[in-house]
Amino acid sequence: MSFDQQTLYQLLPAIYRIRDAALGDSGQDGPIKALVSVIAQQAQVMEEDLAQLYDDLFIETCAPWVIPYIGELIGVRSLDRNSVLPGSTRAEIANTLRYRRAKGTLAVLEDLAQDVTGWEAHAVEYFQLLTATQCMNHLRPASGALLSVRNQETLERINTPFDRIPHSVDVRDIKNGRRRFNVPNVGIFLWRLRSFSLTDVPAFPVDAHRFLFNPLGIQTQLFNLPETRSGSLNTPFNVPEALSRRLLNSHLDRYYGSDKSIFLVVDNHPVQPGPAQRPSDLVTVCDLSDFGAGWAHVPKNKIAIDPELGRIAFPTSQSPATVKVAFHYGSSAELGGGEYPRVGTFDSALTPIHQIQAPVKIQDGLNGLSAGGVLEIIDNSTYSETLSLAAGIHRFAVRAKDGRRPLLRLPGNFTISGEEQAEVTLNGLVLAGTIHVTGNLSRLNLTHCTILPSAASPSLIVESGRTTVEIDHSILGTVQTVDSTSVNINSSILDAAAENRVAFSALDNNAAGGVLDIRNSTIIGKIHSRELKLVSNSILIARLNSPDTWIAPVLSERRQEGCVRFSFLPFESITPRRFRCQPATANDATRVRPQFNSIRYGDAAYCQLSIRCAVEILSGADDGAEIGAFHDLLQPQRRAHLRLRLDEYLRFGLQAGITDAT
Repeated sequence: MSFDQQTLYQLLPAIYRIRDAALGDSGQDGPIKALVSVIAQQAQVMEEDLAQLYDDLFIETCAPWVIPYIGELIGVRSLDRNSVLPGSTRAEIANTLRYRRAKGTLAVLEDLAQDVTGWEAHAVEYFQLLTATQCMNHLRPASGALLSVRNQETLERINTPFDRIPHSVDVRDIKNGRRRFNVPNVGIFLWRLRSFSLTDVPAFPVDAHRFLFNPLGIQTQLFNLPETRSGSLNTPFNVPEALSRRLLNSHLDRYYGSDKSIFLVVDNHPVQPGPAQRPSDLVTVCDLSDFGAGWAHVPKNKIAIDPELGRIAFPTSQSPATVKVAFHYGSSAELGGGEYPRVGTFDSALTPIHQIQAPVKIQDGLNGLSAGGVLEIIDNSTYSETLSLAAGIHRFAVRAKDGRRPLLRLPGNFTISGEEQAEVTLNGLVLAGTIHVTGNLSRLNLTHCTILPSAASPSLIVESGRTTVEIDHSILGTVQTVDSTSVNINSSILDAAAENRVAFSALDNNAAGGVLDIRNSTIIGKIHSRELKLVSNSILIARLNSPDTWIAPVLSERRQEGCVRFSFLPFESITPRRFRCQPATANDATRVRPQFNSIRYGDAAYCQLSIRCAVEILSGADDGAEIGAFHDLLQPQRRAHLRLRLDEYLRFGLQAGITDAT
């Protein structure tokens, strides 16, 4: 029975309904019907709650608040869930009984690692990789002390998660990450880097015959598109792995195709093998490193691809007018412009929405939104034009459609102006150039954007004194503002291209810029601000030149206001009071200095902390996570949770070691 308003109202005697209708005014409900409406609303709430009670009996359909209780019923040991870990708790609990039935097997350890951490994982039993003295009654040819140098792929995978070469025994402790190959040892490899796609993007032309995959014109290591696992254990095809030349050449059929890791479209014609062909008939893989004034190994009759450098070379007989590519690149998280989902960051109340795609100019689209609204770019084209946006008193948003990542090349500055009520949002864009804000614009929001870091020019110049700049999950170069501007940086990277260059300052690249609020971010370069309102869980890497006019690499004019907490910054910095910051003393400066796997924009491990960092950096945030731009990944918590759960599923006498594959 449905407890809606009409059903309940019909249950009343007719005499009361007739009198109630007579009391209603000009079509309005009578007092009894209005009361029944309130009762019906509460009845529907109870009805939905009763229906949810049945769903709450099952882990697949229960409400989120029920998950820990079901886990407690079946005895799932877990960490404190006050902060939600990135792994799937629902999947972990749902699979617990299956895990326990197959307890001690390698497949369970691998599945457990993936469910707990949310990263791709691979488990290895090291006793199978030990050299062994051969017995005639039990021959083990694969465990010999010699190996074949003809198997190039096997040689390339030495000391990787998929190493199959026999090794001698190593007796050091695997829990400290110091050993691997011993009888009781099991290795759990985790892929911290993820594979992200870029589809139907114009390749960057170097000349008539040479192109780069990355439309920005930088070298990019290509990654594979992980396949759905079909066996009990992951293979190299099921994890986000960087593609090497030999690997791609050996498995070109598996990696090249319209729905695979790499694909080319030349002059609007897909480079796709016919029914009697294979990809190797059209595409070859080779080393296209610099050689003299050109590249090595110029192809003769096929298109050459170098996955390690992200380069494409055509035979001299081919001079394509357009080359579009689909490929995958590696990154630690959804940071900067990308095709990953961003619809949750869109302002649904902002209308109208005007969509454009090449060859329509972005400036023409902006001119069509005279009274505010959204300009949405629905393709991955490269736009090269000088832009200007006069917001007036209105709200504007220029964004990439969800699942798209257009590139805006700015020959001149992108000028944005507006009055005090105006607000401009850029979302999901990649820009090569400078944004220049003038007038009295109230707010500028940069969300999931990349403004290419460059030593040649700043990424953002703000001359409007009353503007508040919000930088969220973005990558920028140098920022210059007047001293009355407020800049809030959250989960982002500011990269001045060198530690001794200026990352934040006034317009003259020397005096104090505006008020800074930095949270969960990484800043590479010197900082001079009027006030450091708050610096929390962040890394500020900077050093002075020799000689230098600056008195400190990080300098705040106001030191009586603001706070710096749970962060790293040079010890000689002049800032407001510090709380639990690193280094604590001058003697610790070298030991706790953050180490990155790469600080070059375009690398997969860009601004990713190395596991060699001091523990004060890797777990120095206020919640025990790492400090810096990737704080929200909660990597120490993932590892600790996995370590806790592994003890339950390991066979007696075995030890597990957790190693980062990337």
